[in-house]
Amino acid sequence: MLTVVICPDSFKGCLAARAAAEAVARGVRRARPEAQIHVVPMADGGEGTLDVLLDALHGSRRRVAARDPLMRPVETTVGLIRRAATAIVELAGVAGYALLAPEERDPIKTTTYGLGEVLRAAIESGVDEIILAVGGSATLDGGAGMMQALGLSLIDRAGRVMTPGAGGGSLAEISYFVWDRPPEGLDSVQVTIAADVLNPACGPSGAAAVFGPQKGADPAAVRLLDAGLAHWADLLEAASGRLLRAEPGTGAAGGVALPLIGLCNAVLMPGVDLVSEAVGLSSLIGRADLVITGEGRIDRQSMMGKVVGAVGRMCRAAEVPCVAIAGVRGEGADECLSVLDRIATLDAPLDQTAERLTAVAEALAIEIV
Repeated sequence: MLTVVICPDSFKGCLAARAAAEAVARGVRRARPEAQIHVVPMADGGEGTLDVLLDALHGSRRRVAARDPLMRPVETTVGLIRRAATAIVELAGVAGYALLAPEERDPIKTTTYGLGEVLRAAIESGVDEIILAVGGSATLDGGAGMMQALGLSLIDRAGRVMTPGAGGGSLAEISYFVWDRPPEGLDSVQVTIAADVLNPACGPSGAAAVFGPQKGADPAAVRLLDAGLAHWADLLEAASGRLLRAEPGTGAAGGVALPLIGLCNAVLMPGVDLVSEAVGLSSLIGRADLVITGEGRIDRQSMMGKVVGAVGRMCRAAEVPCVAIAGVRGEGADECLSVLDRIATLDAPLDQTAERLTAVAEALAIEIV
């Protein structure tokens, strides 16, 4: 019997990962009704990771009040799995750029303070572990705002305690910090940071240089933000005795991992690896005759911690054919063909994404297998 594994990421702005996977499955069933199909929605640590993990691990949801990137009231979802011993927090739900109008996006001002509020609530609820998915942020504050909510007092060059809600533009003003109000139970909580990119925190391939412009930073702001992140990293490295800024993934979400790794019981890992393990993807691919993955845009970044590149590598290792479906092909997409057998594009308006996924999947199932 033909076995097909369908494991796309979300098609951002159009379909969540499960909806995308089910649209692909409809097409495969039309072409090969006898096929055994495994629908495995995927994520990489970005938006949608919480939903995918809760779906796979049969978790529950709680609503938590916090502040958005501009310190306005907002509610977000926290997932609970493993009998509520593990909390899943998605940064995008409280500090994501989707929470802001285009004219509000300014990483000089935006803060992760609300994320710290959510983490504090999870820690004080008595969980053993927090899985923090950090993709989709509107911030470049190096997690400084988050740490303020976790009880870290930032002291400026004049010796004053900085106002809660530090943004990226405030980092260069920090003289030192004092952790005087940590959450009760912090030392016993393991934090696993699921990153969706592999960039370091600072420098030419760092958070400000690569992601600043898409978050609203002009060239002058990028320089200011990168200098601020480097200064903040200096302080954290001096306090922790550990080189932090060059670690792959510390550039995710504007450097939010820096203080968590330096000051807390935190580890950083590729989000796609965490999700793959949770859903048992490697085992499923090993038994498959065809794997279909995909995302809204396939480009050079798809090979750097994203779902398509990770799935393709797993399939190459297992010698299983792998096809990716993309909404559009961006610069460097052909580099993905080192691990993929084909890239198919939808060539359709956004509101027709589901229909085109079904049609393209049907054609692929006929042609390839």
